[in-house]
Amino acid sequence: VQLQASGGGLVQAGGSLRLSCVNSGRTLSSRTMGWFRQAPGKERVFVAFVNWSGGNMDYADSVKGRFTISRDNAKNTVYLQMNNLTPEDAAVYYCAARKFASSGISSSPEEYAYWGRGTQVTVSS
Repeated sequence: VQLQASGGGLVQAGGSLRLSCVNSGRTLSSRTMGWFRQAPGKERVFVAFVNWSGGNMDYADSVKGRFTISRDNAKNTVYLQMNNLTPEDAAVYYCAARKFASSGISSSPEEYAYWGRGTQVTVSS
């Protein structure tokens, strides 16, 4: 399993970015995928997850209504559409996958087995 996140960058407050996470290894189409973020000096925290079918998803309260997670299993890719960004959204964003199809859904980073390298999101005020 090799996850690679991309799409980060510098954006003004109120702007949008779309992150992508491609898995170039074994297919993860049957696993829950999540996005997490880590700001400097802070712990890695949950942003959003989507289950294997894309029919069940959840978001951190801080991003609800602004971020949308989706997945394209045919492309082994998970997306995070981020709208109305604020400086508080600035962080390194990581995608992650649960280890087994039977692992179910989770918002806890400790319960994700596979991680990408992360992509930096910077939001200017």
